[in-house]
Amino acid sequence: MDIVEVTDSTFNQFIEENPIVVLDFWATWCGPCRGFAPIFEAAAEKYPDIVFGKIDTDAQQQLSKVFDIRSVPTLMVVREKIVVVRESGALPASSLDKVIEHARELDMEIIRAEIAAQDA
Repeated sequence: MDIVEVTDSTFNQFIEENPIVVLDFWATWCGPCRGFAPIFEAAAEKYPDIVFGKIDTDAQQQLSKVFDIRSVPTLMVVREKIVVVRESGALPASSLDKVIEHARELDMEIIRAEIAAQDA
């Protein structure tokens, strides 16, 4: 599956339309980001039922600010509009696979109940 370039203006629609999204916050000047890119691309091919997006932190500064991105690469998994995983640093392929499988296996009813309890 293609990797989508996510921008400040497309982010909300991107999250609304896709039940599971894997996001790579990256920067052009970042060596570890360039090293992680082929791993991220391979995962996008391996998991065609999940949508993968890249966010250039220099170009999309508002999103970087909203998500308090302090280092790149930062990986996030958003499931049903909830950030369920956030990892800083380049991951090896095996770790990325584990992150994706973990996100798939989460019971979102429990997650929503935990969030509601925290908000109460």
